Amino acid sequence: MEILMTDEPIGSYFEKFINKDSIFVDKKYLQSTYTPTTILHRDEQIKAIADILAPVLKLERPSNLFVYGKTGTGKTVTVHYTTNEISKVAQKYNKPVKVCYLNCKLKKIADTEYRLIAHISRMFGKAIPPTGLPTDEVYNIFYKAIDSTRQIILLVLDEIDQLIKKAGDEILYNLTRINEQLTNAQVCLIGISNDLLFIDNIDPRIKSSLSEEELVFPPYNAIQIQEILLSRAKKAFKPGVVAQGVIEKCAAYAAREHGDARRALDLLRVAGEIADREGSGKILISHIDKAERKIERDRVLDIVSTYPRQFQLVLYAIMMLRKSQREPLYTGEIYEVYKGLCKRVSVSPLTQRRVSDILGELDMLGLINAKVISKGRYGRTREISLSVPDSTIPKIEGILESALHLS
Repeated sequence: MEILMTDEPIGSYFEKFINKDSIFVDKKYLQSTYTPTTILHRDEQIKAIADILAPVLKLERPSNLFVYGKTGTGKTVTVHYTTNEISKVAQKYNKPVKVCYLNCKLKKIADTEYRLIAHISRMFGKAIPPTGLPTDEVYNIFYKAIDSTRQIILLVLDEIDQLIKKAGDEILYNLTRINEQLTNAQVCLIGISNDLLFIDNIDPRIKSSLSEEELVFPPYNAIQIQEILLSRAKKAFKPGVVAQGVIEKCAAYAAREHGDARRALDLLRVAGEIADREGSGKILISHIDKAERKIERDRVLDIVSTYPRQFQLVLYAIMMLRKSQREPLYTGEIYEVYKGLCKRVSVSPLTQRRVSDILGELDMLGLINAKVISKGRYGRTREISLSVPDSTIPKIEGILESALHLS
């Protein structure tokens, strides 16, 4: 990490910072955790979710709901908004409806079935140790915790595909069977996923037990993203600090990334932070370019640190092989190095076909470039090359070595 050397005492720096004029009024309006009072360009989806979930206000359990769409299409914020409105009406009419929200990407909360059920149980006042009990016992404690009173629980599992990747699809089957164990309470499952094919890849037996409604969120177009940015920027910044063309450039970047409004909001926020640090009274287009480079670097590091161990092993195999020979690399070569790494860290290796699937996902995430080539009668293979900036490779190696205990 680069450290700025200065003769100024750090305390003086902080005092100057606290008294420094900022272009921001409140950053929260540009953060993904903020739920606006009005959701732009999602009226149709709000109405659809409301139609599906409204029966809870008459204490009738609705169908399970699965919401799909690419990152930044407003899935989470729309579900939050709609379930918040249901909660308000439920409180007004004294209806026992409870909304439980969990982000399945978070470590130590939803990376195993045990931890997920233990965490939900704690939300209902039942303390369960992080490890140590049989899973059946954890479920029994959970059943008792929620079944002590008549209520309907809307269990929102955001990025549910990540949960299935970590814990397997059997957990989905168990979650859909919860209501069979309950007398007073009922649970409605709301899954949110960035993977549009997620439900097609689970066990057919589990899929048939879901009884789900499905809702797909389309990407925003550039004009819609501009309107979202303008509405948030008015609240986040002081008047007149966003230079002409900045909103349009943010929207163009995001439209290029499949209509990702979250990315556009992040770009504008980070550009504002960069402008603030530089002492600029305005956010300029040059600040957007700097923010784009920073966010891309941070995105890559976040993916590397949060993805499952098998993904990390495959990526590390690519990086190790790349050191010993020139690109392009080939699937078979990567698989041999991967198997050696599995032996070092005492992990059972996946089949070459499954590793090939992981290479496809790494390609989709933008970490590698996987080009399928034909070898005639010898079949097809992939030419693999890294797609991450050279400046981030040492950081990626450090994260992987730490996560895999290879350092």
